[in-house]
Amino acid sequence: MQETKPFSISKRAVMIAYEKVKANKGTYGVDEQSIKDFKDNLENNLYKIWNRMSSGSYFPKPVKAVAIPKKNGGTRILGIPTVEDRIAQMIAKLYFESQVEPMFYEDSYGYRPYKSAIQAIEKTRTRCWRKNWVLEFDIKGLFDNIRHDYLMKMVKRHTKEEWIILYIQRWLTAPFQMEDGTIIPRISGTPQGGVISPVLANLFLHYVFDDFMVKEFKTIQWARYADDGIAHCVSLKQAKYLQKRLQERFKQFGLQLNLEKTKIVYCKDDDRKGNYSNISFDFLGYTFKPRGAKNKYGKYFTSFLPAIAEKAKKAIRKEVRSWRLQLKVDKDLWDIAKMFNKKIQGWINYYTHFYKSEMYGVLRYINNSLVKWVRRKYKKRKHKRRAEYWLGSIALRDRNLFAHWKIGILPTAG
Repeated sequence: MQETKPFSISKRAVMIAYEKVKANKGTYGVDEQSIKDFKDNLENNLYKIWNRMSSGSYFPKPVKAVAIPKKNGGTRILGIPTVEDRIAQMIAKLYFESQVEPMFYEDSYGYRPYKSAIQAIEKTRTRCWRKNWVLEFDIKGLFDNIRHDYLMKMVKRHTKEEWIILYIQRWLTAPFQMEDGTIIPRISGTPQGGVISPVLANLFLHYVFDDFMVKEFKTIQWARYADDGIAHCVSLKQAKYLQKRLQERFKQFGLQLNLEKTKIVYCKDDDRKGNYSNISFDFLGYTFKPRGAKNKYGKYFTSFLPAIAEKAKKAIRKEVRSWRLQLKVDKDLWDIAKMFNKKIQGWINYYTHFYKSEMYGVLRYINNSLVKWVRRKYKKRKHKRRAEYWLGSIALRDRNLFAHWKIGILPTAG
């Protein structure tokens, strides 16, 4: 006799969810079960998830709290669910995201299929040329402060599937397990690190910000990437008024504008002569400010443009230092390229879309670290000039070895 379940969840969706979670890699949760461990008994484990979710008896485990350093100091708590909870969330996401995604606006860019941070920067760059003022805003601890009552009302508006509603409620209230084992209940927020959290955060901000802007401020263009947002205003007065209205709006939904990171900026260039204390802002790892540019006739002028932010440069240098290349003398140059090339390529892909010359200093820093490695590894090349010459001659011979060599950032060969 075929077993009937209260909830209809397809076994194929469970398999697809597993494949997606596996592809995202990720670390283990509180049960210390890795994806590899999970895979060892795959069929049985996937059946268990399907069986529990279909019968309503699935309860998530506590979320592992991991403190990670923020770029600007301080720490952010990431909540890491177990592998099975990540798969369960992915199943719900597959069903639920398709319900809400068509409703989201064009200018919401974060955590969405076929949308990227680079698109948001591109749009913002063009709009800065057209409108003189920008309100750059940041929401304080968005993922920690989303109100569950409001969020659940929004979820119910977009799905009639009882199991999705039931499990989202359970994920929202799954407690944090701290590093010392302490269990902390959660009464607000959706953990950063959860598979379904980005969709829920986007749904929340769709109603709190995006929809509000489209209806209340029809003429103001905006771009939002998760909790980072930009709005383009025609005057300082309009920007100040918008900031006041947003403060009130966010407060109404239990959120707060982070006033330290929220500012009004004048997009100064050669055509805009006025003075204002703020003429630069950071958005998604890029700094927008007046910079030298050249037109098609070779004439130099000042334009308002994005380039890699100082904070991002600092973070990259810090990461390169953490590789401790000079201690890896047991490796050869090809091993080192294999170990770090993907990362270097990722930085190049992201930070060289606009004003790429600003990125060159960071890439030269990687070359300097490689030179230090050469001097440590080879007795004959202890002298800096000799190490540079050797590395430079390899770079000329094999440009494809490192991602930054391919684009012409070579160590000096003598």
